Amino acid sequence: MYSDIVDLRSFYASVLGRLAERSIAMALSSVWANIPNERLVGLGYAVPWLERFGADAERVFAFMPATQGAVTWPPNGPSATALVFDEELPLFDSSIDRVLMVHSLEHAENPRETLMELWRVLAPGGRLVIVVPNRRGVWARFEHTPFGTGRPWSRGQLTSLLRETNFTPGQWSEALFFPPSRRRWMLRFHRLIEQTGRRLSPIFSGVTIVEAQKRLYQGLPVAQRSSRRVFVPVLSPQGATRTMAQTGMRGVRREGVEEG
Repeated sequence: MYSDIVDLRSFYASVLGRLAERSIAMALSSVWANIPNERLVGLGYAVPWLERFGADAERVFAFMPATQGAVTWPPNGPSATALVFDEELPLFDSSIDRVLMVHSLEHAENPRETLMELWRVLAPGGRLVIVVPNRRGVWARFEHTPFGTGRPWSRGQLTSLLRETNFTPGQWSEALFFPPSRRRWMLRFHRLIEQTGRRLSPIFSGVTIVEAQKRLYQGLPVAQRSSRRVFVPVLSPQGATRTMAQTGMRGVRREGVEEG
């Protein structure tokens, strides 16, 4: 089950979504190293945090998967949004300093190939910051939030995937300790519950955050991708190519018969 762009925007416009955004922003700030004039890419739906952490960046792009959909961002000025396929990003090799993945890895069709593609576009020493639902957390068990869709991850699974794709895991952080309740009286205590959860039970957080660095001392074997998609424009007639091919073959056969 994928998170649709309409559902994502509606969630972060709600009271529960705004509180979730603040909680994740606080956790991100603890692992976010300052890189002046960096080139930053948000993959998935990272718009709520790109404005906060991309203020000092040279360039900021919001890449949104085709299965999710896209919105124009920023609201003022030229659009920095692109609809992409996460295994084939429209970027040159070693052209990005940092990638922020939110609502992305849990929906990836092939997580390994997605991270290998991010390894390609990251500069030497580039950083990858991943935000994913925690398998032990409460948020992954309720589908009325975007964190209840897709595949949740544990620390061990993330560590194995990062090392397999030539990333070195660094700092870890957690967020969303308060329950994903829509009741106003429950949300009033979110700050107290969040602070208590960080101290007492970090393994039961709603999301897990990890910062990893691109590793350069190990070579990547050249191999053909196991999954390859070709996107067809919506307005293109699906049967036109086949019909034209069949018509052309009939014309060739008729000409051959007449000449014979």
